[in-house]
Amino acid sequence: MSFTVAIDGPAAAGKGTIARAVAAHFGFAHLDTGLLYRAVGRRVLAGEVPVDAAQELAPGDLANPDALRSAAIADAASRVAVIPEVRAALVDFQRAFAARTGGAVLDGRDIGTVICPEAAVKLFVTASAEVRALRRLNELRAAGHDTDFETVLADVRLRDARDAERAIAPMIAAERAVILDTSKMSIAEAVAAAIAVVEARGGAPRGD
Repeated sequence: MSFTVAIDGPAAAGKGTIARAVAAHFGFAHLDTGLLYRAVGRRVLAGEVPVDAAQELAPGDLANPDALRSAAIADAASRVAVIPEVRAALVDFQRAFAARTGGAVLDGRDIGTVICPEAAVKLFVTASAEVRALRRLNELRAAGHDTDFETVLADVRLRDARDAERAIAPMIAAERAVILDTSKMSIAEAVAAAIAVVEARGGAPRGD
């Protein structure tokens, strides 16, 4: 029997970290749907047409997630994500993943609103733009990228606006979603809060 957890929210709010931890705790499969758009974005940066890149996306495109974490790819992903035909090409893959037996956790921008509106659990993970920019800055510097806080903050705000204002599947909290603001939370606190929500909705930890 399937049990789907939909986790949405803006960049660097912590949804990916929370999603992975929730999936591990409950023994569910996990899909970072943002990687799909990043993989399409990387192919577009290499010269492909966005819709063709989405339709021809292969498992190998997701084999090295760390290679999809650059700022340039993140920006390209945000740009291709506003194209309706690109989103349509990736919907079936995401829904099939969500329906798998044994439970699934999907994180992205429109999981609870479009991909899995009937998910057993919906979370909207957020944090202030400043907190998210600092987190992203630390990630980029750790990866060897030379940038500064103001540049990253401007990029975060630009992506937020693009994701929230697009005509197709804008980033908003889904109906019945639990809002989880991680601005002042440690990773452990945020994960614990998310696990508590899933357990309250009927999720059972691995082995139960």
